[in-house]
Amino acid sequence: MKRTCFLLLCFLWNVLFPCNFNQDPHLRCEMIPNSMSVLEKKGDIILGGLFSLRDMVEEQSLSFTSQPPKIKCTRFNFRTFRWMQTMIFAIEEINKEGKLLPNMTIGYKIYDSCSTPHQALKAAIELTGNENNSEFEQKILSNSICKESVPVVIGDGGSTQSLVVAHFLGVFTVPQISYFSSCACLSDKNEFPAFLRTMPSDFFQVEALVQLVKHFGWTWVGVIAGDDAYGRNGANIFANEVTKFGVCIAFYEIIPKNRQQTKILHIISRIRLSRAKVILLFAVEQDAAALFDEVQRSDLTGIQWLASEAWSTAAVLSNSRKYHHILQGTVGFAIQRADIPGLQDFLLSVHLSKLDAHKNPLLVSFWEEVFQCSLGAQTEYQEHEAESKPPCSGKEDLRSVTNIYSDVSQLRISYNVYKAVYAVASALKALKSCVKGEGPFFQKSCADADKIQPWQLLHYLKHVQYLNSFEDEITFDDNGDPTAVYDLVNWQMNTDEEIMFVNIGKFDGMATSDKQKLHIHDEIIFWNGNTTRVPLSICSTICPPGTRKAMRPNFPVCCYDCVAYAIECTPCPPQYWSNSKRTTCIPKNVEFLSFTDTMGITLVVISLFGSVSTCSVVLIFFCHRTTPIVRANNSELSFLLLFSLTLCFLCSLTFIGQPSKWSCMLRHTAFGISFVLCISCILGKTIVVLIAFKATLPGSNIGKWFGPAPQKAIVLICTLAQVIICTVWLLVAPPAPRELMSREKAFVILLCDEGSYIAFALVLSYLGLLAFICLLLAFLARKLPDSFNEARLITFSMLIFCAVWIAFIPAYISSPGKYATVTEVFAILASSYGLLGCIFAPKCYMILLRPEKNTRKNMMLKVSSSKQ
Repeated sequence: MKRTCFLLLCFLWNVLFPCNFNQDPHLRCEMIPNSMSVLEKKGDIILGGLFSLRDMVEEQSLSFTSQPPKIKCTRFNFRTFRWMQTMIFAIEEINKEGKLLPNMTIGYKIYDSCSTPHQALKAAIELTGNENNSEFEQKILSNSICKESVPVVIGDGGSTQSLVVAHFLGVFTVPQISYFSSCACLSDKNEFPAFLRTMPSDFFQVEALVQLVKHFGWTWVGVIAGDDAYGRNGANIFANEVTKFGVCIAFYEIIPKNRQQTKILHIISRIRLSRAKVILLFAVEQDAAALFDEVQRSDLTGIQWLASEAWSTAAVLSNSRKYHHILQGTVGFAIQRADIPGLQDFLLSVHLSKLDAHKNPLLVSFWEEVFQCSLGAQTEYQEHEAESKPPCSGKEDLRSVTNIYSDVSQLRISYNVYKAVYAVASALKALKSCVKGEGPFFQKSCADADKIQPWQLLHYLKHVQYLNSFEDEITFDDNGDPTAVYDLVNWQMNTDEEIMFVNIGKFDGMATSDKQKLHIHDEIIFWNGNTTRVPLSICSTICPPGTRKAMRPNFPVCCYDCVAYAIECTPCPPQYWSNSKRTTCIPKNVEFLSFTDTMGITLVVISLFGSVSTCSVVLIFFCHRTTPIVRANNSELSFLLLFSLTLCFLCSLTFIGQPSKWSCMLRHTAFGISFVLCISCILGKTIVVLIAFKATLPGSNIGKWFGPAPQKAIVLICTLAQVIICTVWLLVAPPAPRELMSREKAFVILLCDEGSYIAFALVLSYLGLLAFICLLLAFLARKLPDSFNEARLITFSMLIFCAVWIAFIPAYISSPGKYATVTEVFAILASSYGLLGCIFAPKCYMILLRPEKNTRKNMMLKVSSSKQ
C-alpha cells in the first residue's frame, strides 16, 4: 500500500507541480510547489471543502522548451463565496445547537479550486495529508500524505473539477459530496465509488428538458454547450434523447474555455443561419455570460433561450440590465429553493475588525473585491492589483452594498451545501450511535469514533436518511444521487424593469409516467418579447394544399421545400373521394337510414304508434271478451292475430340504424316470420267462416273437424314452414352488411345484402302464396249471412295487403341509397295498418260506439233475416 501510494502521488505531484530545468543537464530538478489559500477552523472532526471562488487564467501557452506557464486566479465569484459561507454557517449551527452531535465539534478546511481541475486536484491532495509540509520529500518519506486527516470532502462545484477529485479520492475511499456537480457520468459507482451529491444528475434534467420541448411542440432546436464535462455530457444526452421524438438539432456548438471572440462570433453566425428560435444553453454561468456578452454586442434578438440549471437562476446574468432584452422570457429548470433562517445575518456579520490577513486569506480577498480597496495583505490573488487600489478605511459595512453574496432570495445551490453538511452530521451521528456487537462492519464491529476511517463514514453516508427542519428528506440512492425535483422558472420583467424568477411549473423525476412528471402553468408564462404566445421553432412550415414535401440534401428531416404536385391526377381508392381542391383523398361519407335522420325518426314514430294502437285493440277485446261480437269472431285467433300485427310493426325498427351482421339477419327473418304468422291467423279465420256456414246446413257434420285445435294446427303448420325456410337461409347464406361504392359518387351506401337470393325469394313467395289463398277464400265467403260478415273485412284487408306489396317491387328497385330501405319499411307499415284497420276497426267501432248492437238477440235477428 505504501509503495502504491508513493508511486501514485509522485506521478500526480510531478504533473501538478512541474520542475524548472536549467540549461546544465547535470543539475538536479528542483520542486517548486505553488502556495494555496486555505480557510480553516479546528474541531474534533475536520470537513474538507472545495469551492471555485475564482476563475484561473494562464498567462502564456504551455511549452516543453520553456518554464511552465504562471497561473493566475481572477474574477472573484460572490455567488460561490456565499456557498462557502453557507457551509461554515451550517457547521457553526450544528456546533451551537449540539443536538445532532453532542460532545463533538466540527471544524473545516476550505480551499479555492479556482474553477480548474488542476487546482481542484492540488487541493484534494492537500486535504488528504496531515500537515502542510513545505517539502514534498518529507511527505513521501513519512508517508503522511497517505494518512487521511480529512474523512470527507464537500465539493467541488463544477463537474469537471469533481471528476478529477472523485478519481483521486476514490482511490483512498474518501467520501466526496458535491453540491453542484450534475454530470450524469458521476453516477457510475464502478468508476467513482466514493462520490455522492446533493445535486440531481443531469440525466433527470435532460429528461425534463426533453419533456419541455415535447410539450410546446418545438421541432427545430439549437444546442450550445460549455467546454467541460457538465456542458458536453448534458448537451450530448439531450441531443440523443430529443431526436427520438422527431425533434431536429439545428446546430451544436461549444463555447471554448478561453472564450476567444472569433469562436464565439462563429456561434452567433450559426444561430443566424439556422433560423432556430429556441436554443438550449447547457453551460455554467461564466460561459453563459461570455456568450451573452457577444450576443448583446451583435444585437441578436428574438431568441427563446432554454436554461440549464447551472445558470437558470444566476443573478450575475439576471441583475445586469444589459442582458434584459436578450434573456427576458427565458425558461429553465432549477433545483428546489429554501429559505434558511439566520443565513443572511451570518453573511452580513463579516467585518473588517474580524479579519486576519494570514488566517483568512479568502475573506480578505472577498473584502477587497467587494469594496475595491486594499488591506495591504499580499496574497497570490492581489499581488498584481494591490498597488492600484486605495487602502480600506475600516468603516466599510456589507449592509450598505447589494450584491449576489447577500441575496438570499434564491437559495438553491446554497441549500445543497447546507444539506451536504447535515448529511455528514447525520452520518456521524449514526456512526457514534453504533452499539457494540451490532455494527455493520466485519464481525458486527463498529467504527472507532475517535479515529474515524473515511470508508466507514462512506458506509453511513450511503445509508443516511435524515429529515431536516424544512421537512426535506436527505437521502442518496444506489448511485449516490438525491431525489430529482426541479422548479420550472420563467424570467419575467417587473414594473421596476428588474428580472424576477417566476415559478411556472415543476418536474418530479420520481413520478411513474411522463404526464405525472411535468406540470406546467402555460397561462402565466411570458416568452421572449414579453408575449404570451408560444414561440414557433420549426425548420420548414407546413406545406399548403397542392404542394408536397421535397427533402433538402444534407439537411435533417425537419427541413424540406414545398413543391407543386405534378399535373397528372391519381384516382382515389373506392373508399375515398377527392377534397374540394382536388389535392388529397378523403374518406367518403357513409349513408344509411339512421335513427337521427328526419325520415328515420318519422318511421320510428309511425311504427311505435301502430304498436300502441294494436295493444289498445288487444285491451278492448280483452275487456269485452264475453260479448257476442268477440265470441262470434273467434277470440283466440283474434288475439293471436293482434300479437302478430304487433310484431309486424316492431320488425320495421330493425331496418333503421347502421347495418350489422346481426341486424341484417334479424330484419329479414323477423319480417318473414311475423307476416306469415299474421296471414296464417287470417287464413284460419277465413276457413272458420266457411266451415261455420257449411255446418249449419241440414245433415252436415263437417263442423266437428274444425274445432279450436285444428285451427291452431293450421296456424302452427303454416308458420313452421316459414321458420324452416328462414333457418336454412341463415345456415347456408345469411344476410350480411355490404358497402355499395361507386367512383362517381361521394358517399358509400351501407346496406344489407340478402346473401342467398333463392332463400329470400322463397320467403317472399311463400308469404305471397298464403296471402293469395287467404284472398281467394275470403272472396268466396263474401256473400255469407251478416253474422259471419268478417269475410268481407278480410277480403278488403287482403286486397290492400297485396296492392301494397305489388306496388313495392318497382318502387324498391328505383329508389337510390337509403331510400330503398325507406320504401321497404313503408310497405311493412302500410300493409300492417291495412290489416289492423280493415279487420279490427269496424269491430272496435261496434264495441265502443254501438254497444246496443253487440247483443246475442241482435246477432240472431240478423241471422234469421238472412235466412228468410
